[in-house]
Amino acid sequence: MLYVVTGPPAGGKTSWVEAHARPADIVIDLDRITRALAGPGAPQWNQDPVLLKVAHKARYAAMYAAFEVRDQTDVYLIHTMPSTKSLAQYTRLDAKVVAVDPGRDIVMQRIEAMRDPEMRRVATRWYSSRKKIAPAVRAGQTLDW
Repeated sequence: MLYVVTGPPAGGKTSWVEAHARPADIVIDLDRITRALAGPGAPQWNQDPVLLKVAHKARYAAMYAAFEVRDQTDVYLIHTMPSTKSLAQYTRLDAKVVAVDPGRDIVMQRIEAMRDPEMRRVATRWYSSRKKIAPAVRAGQTLDW
């Protein structure tokens, strides 16, 4: 089964996956990939453009390989803001899309405390785009896109 976990930055997507995935499952998370590729001592939330470019390419390679084995093990893909094209692909793959959102106020507080301030812009964009798609989203709800 393919699970696509979406939500704003600092919304709890990784925590949701950690609560549901088993050790043998595949987890594709850009933050984890970026940390794995970064040098020693790099900040946890590294936004270096060169590193992110490489991490994105690694993520796409992992996604396509994992899609091929989703009938053998569960695959958890964290995708903060999937495009319409991505959502159509996930639908063709019979994915369950899960939106994790503790609410805008909590997200903004978490970003202020733990993340790059640039993530405020990403969170604002996530909330604006989701109002059009799924106005009744609540934490952990499985959506039928």
